[in-house]
Amino acid sequence: MHLTQKEQYLLQDQKTHEELCIKKYNSYANQAQDEELKQLFTSHAQQEQQHLNTINQIISGQVPQMNQNQQNQQQNTQHQFTKNQSGKYNQNDADLCTDLLSTEKYVSSTYNTAIFEFRDHNIRQTLNHIQKEEQEHGEHIFNYMQAKGMYNPQ
Repeated sequence: MHLTQKEQYLLQDQKTHEELCIKKYNSYANQAQDEELKQLFTSHAQQEQQHLNTINQIISGQVPQMNQNQQNQQQNTQHQFTKNQSGKYNQNDADLCTDLLSTEKYVSSTYNTAIFEFRDHNIRQTLNHIQKEEQEHGEHIFNYMQAKGMYNPQ
């Protein structure tokens, strides 16, 4: 498989984004006070590592085939969070969540651009799968923040 120069640049950008996400999730898992949040961040770090591995495969000339199991995997990653009844929460945890939610919004948008720039259908599908997982990470963080009283979308 031959990648255009633009495709190579886009993949290098995505690789940098995934590396940053891995660092942030791992670091923030260590900083978080709430055990549920630590687990969420650790889980997301592992998925971000899978994304990085996939991007590296594409850069090396391999086109990952998305099988049905991978496509349905996102449906099995629902997170239930304990509702915070007191209305009090750890401000540091809230700041970590806000930063990662912003990061996920940005990374998802860069995947959107990249998807439209690739010629190969399988690569587009792979990048779309990763983008959907990034969006789910944002949804998990949003749901956590809402359950803990950190975010009110009204």
